[in-house]
Formats: sequence, structure tokens, C-alpha cells
Amino acid sequence: MEAGRKLRVYFDTTIPNYLFADDAPDRMEWTWRLWEKCAAGEYEVYVAPVFYREIDRCPMPKRGKMYEELSRIKAHTLEETDDVTRLALAYISSGVLREKDLGDCLHIAQVVVYGCDIILSWNFNHIVNDATKGKIKVVNATSRYNEIRIVSPEEFLMGGR
Repeated sequence: MEAGRKLRVYFDTTIPNYLFADDAPDRMEWTWRLWEKCAAGEYEVYVAPVFYREIDRCPMPKRGKMYEELSRIKAHTLEETDDVTRLALAYISSGVLREKDLGDCLHIAQVVVYGCDIILSWNFNHIVNDATKGKIKVVNATSRYNEIRIVSPEEFLMGGR
């Protein structure tokens, strides 16, 4: 990373979701810690159209609360380009995830295509796990993309960058 440049972090939809996860107080606490750092401008935050599509499927009042919190941080929205879609579909055809997990593949592809430094997620089933990370690494190398870092907010804030 270039000196003086802020870390470019990408949020999948689990991040604002866990701001209000009363059933997971530890994850909620870590998410709020991260959120406050982002609200203070410590990182460049990125999201994508799939992020908003998924939030829009949340019921009210939670959806309204998430949008209210999003207004506190400066999040840059990346475009969902043909390259992003192609890479997401390559993840599916290569067995990284299944077709029904296209949204997760789009999140990952956004980070890779746009060169963000890291993707933050609480999705341990599909995104933040060693099996998925290994398969993504192979597809990215085959597709001539760089490796990416995928971590939970807790790991990120504990220094696991």
C-alpha cells in the first residue's frame, strides 16, 4: 500500500446487518467498533449495487436503521461491470460457491476487479473461510487478478490485515 493512502475496505451486507444483531452481541460490538472508525474517516469504504439490493430485502425498521447508519460513513459505490459479472460467474463455474450464492460471488468479484485492499464480512459459511479463500485464490490467479484479503471485522481490528 502506498504511503499516506487509506486502506480501501469493502463491506458486504453482513457488516451493517450486524450493527443490529442483538442475538450476536460480540459480533455486534466488533461491528460498531469498525463502524465508528469508518465514520471517523480512518478507511476508504466501498460497497456495490449487490450490497444495496440485499439491504433493500431487509424488513423495516431494520432496513431504515441500516440506511441511517450508512449516511454516517462515506461509502463509495462501485459499478457492477461486465468484468465483475464474468469473474463472479467464474467463481460459480469453478465451484467456489453455488449458483444460488451469486450475490456473495458478486461481492468478492467487486473487491478483486476494483483492487480494494480487503473485504470485511461476517459470512463464515461462504466468504470468510479457508476453503473459499483457497478456491478464490486459484480462480483469481487463472483470471490474472491479484489475491485479496478476506477477514471478519474482529480479525481486521485485531490486526489481521
